[in-house]
Amino acid sequence: MLALVLDTSSAAVTAGLVRFGEPDELGAAPAVLAQRVTVDARAHAELLTPALKDCLAEAGVPIGELAAVVAGLGPGPFTGLRVGLMTAAALADATGLPSYGVCSLDAIAAAHPEQPSLLVAGDARRKEVYWARYRHGARIGEPAVCKPAELAGEREGGPAAMAGAGARLYADLLGLPLLDADYPTIGGLAACAADRVLSRAPSEVLTPLYLRRPDAVAPAARKPVRT
Repeated sequence: MLALVLDTSSAAVTAGLVRFGEPDELGAAPAVLAQRVTVDARAHAELLTPALKDCLAEAGVPIGELAAVVAGLGPGPFTGLRVGLMTAAALADATGLPSYGVCSLDAIAAAHPEQPSLLVAGDARRKEVYWARYRHGARIGEPAVCKPAELAGEREGGPAAMAGAGARLYADLLGLPLLDADYPTIGGLAACAADRVLSRAPSEVLTPLYLRRPDAVAPAARKPVRT
């Protein structure tokens, strides 16, 4: 079974083509056939669709052979995240394929299932991080956003290591061993969705995890001019 996989929840524009095993191979890791990753926080819209086309061309797979679309749900900044989810939803709608969403922090943690206690922190800008905690790759609680200092104050008895672009940006403040995993990977995203893809679960609405209001707001109504 083949699936397109994408994520625009961070500065990385990530796209790939993945082959999943048969339904009786639920424990098998998905195979990444092609992928493109470009770190450019200002070019999600320009880079994503060409990257997806390049992956299909590299693998020699027509879009009609796909079985699903997998997308990172964030948390992430409003504009970049919206590009990825709108693209995934449009692809699924146009092709009749099911779509499956994955928390992007979960995809980072999936690359390190051996870690007994892990903090994943993405760069949320505004001097904040999106974060979640994990035990052997399984998330504990819901993702959240806060100042790095708030996480640094909870280190005692907490995670033994950390990963993510936010963790790297505030490594000195957070003070935990840093793993080499800044962004969601195609393999991690696919692994988090594998059971649903293989079991042909019902298609999901791709609801973004913004965690806070967008930076852009509608202008206030103008006051009437009195003459």
